[in-house]
Order: sequence, then structure tokens, then C-alpha cells
Amino acid sequence: MGKESNSGGCVGWFLVVVILALVVGAVVYGIKTKMDHAKDSKPEPVPGPPGAIDKKYGDALKIALQFFDVQKSGKLVDNKISWRGDSGLKDGSEAKLDLSKGMYDAGDHMKFGFPLAFTATVLSWAILEYGDQMAAVNQLEPAQDSLKWITDFLINAHPNDNVLYIQVGDPDTDHKCWERPEKMKEKRPLTQVNTSVPGTEVAAETAAAMASASLVFKTSDSTYSSTLLKHSKQLFTFADKYKGSYSENIPEVATYYNSTGYGDELLWAASWLYHATGDRFYLEYATGENGKEFASWGSPTWFSWDNKNAGTQVLLSRLSLFGATGVSGNSGLGNYRKSAEGVICSLLPKSPYATSSRTDGGLIWVSEWNALQHPVASAFLAALYSDYMLTSQTPKITCGDHSFKPSDLRKFAKSQADYVLGKNPLKMSYLVGYGDKYPQYVHHRGASIPVDATTGCSDGFKWLDSTDPNPNVAVGGLVGGPFLNETFIDSRNNSMQAEPTTYNSALIVGLLSSLVTTSSAVKSFT
Repeated sequence: MGKESNSGGCVGWFLVVVILALVVGAVVYGIKTKMDHAKDSKPEPVPGPPGAIDKKYGDALKIALQFFDVQKSGKLVDNKISWRGDSGLKDGSEAKLDLSKGMYDAGDHMKFGFPLAFTATVLSWAILEYGDQMAAVNQLEPAQDSLKWITDFLINAHPNDNVLYIQVGDPDTDHKCWERPEKMKEKRPLTQVNTSVPGTEVAAETAAAMASASLVFKTSDSTYSSTLLKHSKQLFTFADKYKGSYSENIPEVATYYNSTGYGDELLWAASWLYHATGDRFYLEYATGENGKEFASWGSPTWFSWDNKNAGTQVLLSRLSLFGATGVSGNSGLGNYRKSAEGVICSLLPKSPYATSSRTDGGLIWVSEWNALQHPVASAFLAALYSDYMLTSQTPKITCGDHSFKPSDLRKFAKSQADYVLGKNPLKMSYLVGYGDKYPQYVHHRGASIPVDATTGCSDGFKWLDSTDPNPNVAVGGLVGGPFLNETFIDSRNNSMQAEPTTYNSALIVGLLSSLVTTSSAVKSFT
């Protein structure tokens, strides 16, 4: 009996200790949970003026911006690329227009208006958001100069309200030649959209480019800004009134830049026109019935030269996040913001909604062709949204049962930029000219042919097939990038991976500008 009593007492005391431990644990857990919740609910500090410079991103930005100089057509002014010279001086002459400016699309000598206008819109966006950070590393003026080189071309390509020249050159003829642009002798035919042959997406994208650029030049050159805005309004009206896909109405353009729809460009253009004018017509256009039809609310999409929806969602989110005047109660704006956060939730690797479209090394990977466009574009949007959150004192976004702070978004953006700059399995920079190891056989006519070589259209192909590295560096070019298995074939004949594009450069310039330093986001572009 005595032994049994002692045993029962021990068990009793043991139960008391266990219960006390559980109670204490629960209290501690509750306190910790409340502290974590309070910590999550507390906004991260708002950055002030541009702070300390991150040299890595500053150096990369200086290099990336040079590719616009590599791609310039026309009579060059203050040429900084030793192996480039004047070219395309007669472009547009068949229509008595001066279309000599603008930029070549990639490693060829085509001027494709659809991706070129997108280049201008993204570059404008980058300048508007991060011009102070560009200025901190003396790159604002080069960015503005490159933008104006494109918008000068776009203005001249729009000689009448309902006429827009969207292409210079014949891609079949152009691609049968391998020569320096300075030596081109082939005919350069023009392609246009008009009321009989409409092209809504290219007209609307050009309207977006001009509206956004009008904001860039509003202070420094008000006359030029007004000219851009006039063209933008005319083009938007043309795009909306005469609806039709340019790649359906002009089937030959679909081989290179096929559009999957024009609704996203109309919303994108209307959004930029609202920022540029403050005219509620454009906001209602984007957030009303057109938004319901074209915006893909609740369905995350990839931001690219073809699909602008994710960009529009982020761009319009700034209105609700910054409490813009006269927009409260606009349900469409709320849908844009929710959709933007859906895009972000799909990008963050620890989100329950994280996309599986990425390499083992963590790079967003969607397409074999020009694989780097999507991760760089995605990272640019994440950096923008992170800065919007910081400046508006929005502490977190919620993805299912997880929440993420602005610093989490910035961490993702940095991971994609760092991968591009060499933090990848190959330890190679995909930004030509940056770092010690980068592609040497870039698919680019001008870079592959010695300056003093005498070649015509067809005999220049010996330089395409040469086993020697390019004699000229296509400095700043962002090549297509790796395959899903993170391999890269550095070959001039590998245009899938080794060809840089002008619109890639706008995206990487935007991303690098966001990472050069930190500063408060501008709450209004006007």
C-alpha cells in the first residue's frame, strides 16, 4: 500500500509539472505570436533621398545603358561606340519621311515598331520611378538621350492621325544578309497601319510610349512633351476606334512579333494617358468595362512586349496605394491592386502560390527563346511594388496563409538580377561587358564583323560562321539566356540564347536602376 501511494503521488506531481509546462508554453507562444504579428504589422522604414550606392548594380547599369548606343540608327551624335557609325540615313524616304533614327531590334537591322515602342514605355517608366537613383550614378542623362532617340523616330512615324509606320525593312531580305549596318544597300520598305489596315496593339503601345515619355520631358522640354502627348492622344483614339490586330491584318509580321491580343495594350495606354493628363476618361476606360473584358483580373500573367497586363496592374496600384485624389471607391482600381499582388505572390519562392516555372538555381524561366525577358521583367515589377509598399507604409502583402514584407519582394528582385550578373551555375554574366566572363559569340551582325572588313550582303556570313570571338563587344546587351537546365551555348548561330534585344535592355535598365540604391517612390509623376 505504501509503495502504491508513493507511486501515485509521483504521477500526480508529474502531471502537475506537465500541465504547468504546457500552460507556460502556451503563454509564451501566445506572446511570441502577438509580437510577431505586431512586428509584421509594423511598416518597414520609408527610405529618404538616394542613399549609399551599391557599386555592383551601379556598374552594371552603366554598362546596360550602352547597348542603346550600340543599337542606334541614323546620323550619330556624340557616338560613344567606336565600331559604330551612321546608318539607315535614307530610312523612310519612300514615304518622304525621316525614319533614320530609332534603334535596331536585336542582332539584325530591322526596326520593329511594336517592341521598340515597348522599349520606350519601359525606359520611360524606369526614368520616372528611378531617375533620382540613375542620377546618383550619372546615368539619368544617357537614359533620357536614348529615350529621345526612340521617341523622335516614333513622332516621325506618325505623320497623320490615323497612320502609323510600324516597320522599317523587310525581315526576309534583312535576314538573308550578314553585314554591318553602316554598309547596308538593300531596299528598306515601310509597313504601316491605318483605318483600312488597323493595328490596335502597336498603335496603343506607341500611345503608351509617348504618354509616358511626355512625363519624362515635361519639366526639361515642355514643348517636346506637349508634342508627345498630342501624338499619344491621337494614337489612342485611332487604336480604340479602328480595332483590329496588326498581326492578323498584316500576317507577315506574326513571324517575329505576333500579338496574342490588343486589349492589354489599350488598358496600358489608357493608364499612361491618365497619369499624363489626369483626365478621368482614361481612368474609367481602364477600370470600367474594358478592364473587366481585358485586364485578366485574378489571373497572373507574365509582363512582356506582348502582354502588358501585369505592368498595368502594378502601375495602377500606385494610385490606390498612394491615395491619389478622386480615385477612392473605384472598384476597378481595387481589382488591379489585388491582381498585382497576385502576380507578386506567384513570383516569391516561399509563397504558397509560387510558380514552378523556375530553374533549380532560382531563375524565373518561362520560354526557351529569350529566356531572360520574363525574370528580369518580373523582378522589375517586384522592385516597383516593394518601393510602393515602403513609401505608402504598407507593411505586408498576404499570399494565402503567408505574409511578405517589402524587403521580401526586394530580395526576390535582387536574386534575379544577381543571377543575370553571374550568380548562377555557370558563374557567367549574361550582360555583355559586365564581369570577367560573359558571352563572346553574341548573335549580332555589327559586333561580329571587323570595322575594316569589306563585305556585302551574303559574303559577310563568313563572320557569322567564324570560330573567332566577336571582334567588337556588343556592350550592355542582355542575351537570351540559359535553358531550363541552366546550360548556355555560346555560339553566334544560337540566336535563341545568344542574341540580345533592345527591349531586354529597357527591362534590365529598369531593374538595375531600382537596385542601385534606395529612395522614396515618387507619389505622382506630374
